Amino acid sequence: MPAEWEHHSAVWLAWPSHYNLWEENLQPAQEEFVEFCRAIADLDPVTAKPRGENLNVIIPTMEAGIQAENALRGLPFRLHLVPFGDIWLRDTAPLFLKGPSGLATVRFKFNGWGEKYNLPHDPEVSTRIAQAAAYRQFQAPWVLEGGSVELDGEGTCLTSRQCLLNPNRNPQMNQAQIERGLCEGLGVEKVLWLGDGLLNDHTDGHIDTIARYVGPAKVLCMRGQNPNDPNREILATIERDLRAMTDAKGRPLEVGVVPSPGEILNEDGDLMPASYVNFYIGNSTVIVPTYGSIYDSEAVARIGDWFPGRRTVGLSAKAILSGGGAFHCISQQEPN
Repeated sequence: MPAEWEHHSAVWLAWPSHYNLWEENLQPAQEEFVEFCRAIADLDPVTAKPRGENLNVIIPTMEAGIQAENALRGLPFRLHLVPFGDIWLRDTAPLFLKGPSGLATVRFKFNGWGEKYNLPHDPEVSTRIAQAAAYRQFQAPWVLEGGSVELDGEGTCLTSRQCLLNPNRNPQMNQAQIERGLCEGLGVEKVLWLGDGLLNDHTDGHIDTIARYVGPAKVLCMRGQNPNDPNREILATIERDLRAMTDAKGRPLEVGVVPSPGEILNEDGDLMPASYVNFYIGNSTVIVPTYGSIYDSEAVARIGDWFPGRRTVGLSAKAILSGGGAFHCISQQEPN
């Protein structure tokens, strides 16, 4: 599986559609989704031609398609009629692989994040997208969500014990068997294990909210700036563990640190799993989720320092986060 900073031909996304899931946050989530798409496409202000990548957007119904088409007008998008439960394609879409014979897709089983959110059609999304992409297809016989693995494209996989060793995913597999499955399914040579993820993360500690590769042997994580940050100790443990790790090529990890958003609450006063490292690395643009925190600007600037060849923008993602994740969670890149 290539690293995310390698060139993409497109990105797969799902149009937020289900009022019964999003309720009053549906329209704000759609607005944030459109701004995210606009940033990925990166239209030239003079020629209006895209400098970024194409958008493959799945829609559950033709009615939703009309809504999406109107909202995305002017962007390089293509709609695909694919019924889905919700928009978290990082976890429900297939993963794209690259080899000597070209591109392929690999599909893993999906069980609603440990049987917590079993929504109609989500288990079939990976098959439908793989068919639409029309590359050679592989299928793995165990449960894995794309947000639970972070690849450097050079043989190393970062993940978390809280998720991949959780008995609600693959109780029949031990750590060695899961490592073997990652090696066989994604072309991995070494698996690096972190412990727990963010508090109130419905995904049981997905890696893409706590640590991200930004280059070979280079990883970003977060640090709690405020003594009252509820994730302060968890983040300190993650940083400490990363600094002790070496990758598949034997290189010590260079660990960069950005601030944590701190305590971000929803309308009911519940803690949200807000993360700045849930960014998306597009062809021309790195899009960082922001939450109205005092640390938003600093986080975007620090992340931008690691991507000198790309522009880095911060965009509001709090409405999307009300559904459980942010920009990386709703996207799945298709490499060239």
